[in-house]
This record gives sequence, structure tokens and C-alpha cells, in this order.
Amino acid sequence: MIPTPTVESLYALFPDQSDRPVCTPIRGDEMPEPYRSLLVHTHHMTVTVERFYGDAVDVRVLEVARSGDEYARKILLTLHGSGEVVQLGIVQIDLSQLSDVVRAQIVEQKTPLGRVLIQNNVLRHIQPAGYFRVEPSAELDRLFGRSDRQPTYGRLGVIFTDGKPAIEVLEILAAVPS
Repeated sequence: MIPTPTVESLYALFPDQSDRPVCTPIRGDEMPEPYRSLLVHTHHMTVTVERFYGDAVDVRVLEVARSGDEYARKILLTLHGSGEVVQLGIVQIDLSQLSDVVRAQIVEQKTPLGRVLIQNNVLRHIQPAGYFRVEPSAELDRLFGRSDRQPTYGRLGVIFTDGKPAIEVLEILAAVPS
């Protein structure tokens, strides 16, 4: 059975939800550019964001929850050169679907998930599960290094590894400078 992640189910993995925004579902074709190019595709956000900003991204882990092979984390992706926050993400990973090497690199928390999967040649497919317009909370704005509560956009998805659903993901972009 293919999981259907929701904003609610992924945020529920962490008790402190002060950064939780208001998310209004939209169709991918309703999303304005450049958000549409950044979110409406089947590629890893790591690669997409790096290409858009012209800089590598680093991962900053905010929270982790683990129970057996179920591993979840809330992260920020930051630009390597400036430290600017470009994305908040929440992932829930079934570690049993991954090799020991990949599992170890993920729980080490030093490398963005997309880069771990790519560098280890994990056969993967990303299936978007929904798109939404985001009204940031004051706390999410703070995490993004902003204070203007500017709307942004995000997506939900499922990452299949070796043909099996292994990762549920929520990705919210920081507002893109106009």
C-alpha cells in the first residue's frame, strides 16, 4: 500500500508544532513561478534548490524521532556559502528499506537526504502527493530568518527506493526573493 502523507501526519511526529504554518491545498498548475519550477517535478529538492540558488546546500537537523526502523526528522536546508535558510523539511523514513551504509549516513545527520540517496546510487522515484500555499507562522518565519510572514509554497511526496515506498516527505520553501 502506498502511504499518503499529509501536513498533519508529518507535523504530528514532533510535539512542538509552533512552526506549523497554515497550508491550503492547490494544484501544481496553480502555483506561480518560480515555485512551480522548484516544486512541481519528480526530482530531489536538494538538487533542484542547489541548481536554483547556484550553491550547495547543507542540512541543519532541528528534531529527530526514532522508533525501531522508523526514523523521522525536521530539518532546514541552508545555502553552503551564506547559511541562508531555503527550505524546511519533515521526513519519515522506513530505514528497513535501505542498506546499512545509507541508514548510517542518514542517522549521522550530516548530509541532506537527497544527496545521501544520490551518492549511494539508490534506485529511487519521487511521487508528489500534493501541493499547497503556505501562510508561515511567526516561528516558521523566524526559522527562515524573516519577519514579514510572506506566503510561500510547499509539497508532499513519497520517495520510493528500489520500487518500494520508503520515505514520506513535506517540503516548504522559504519565500523566494522577487
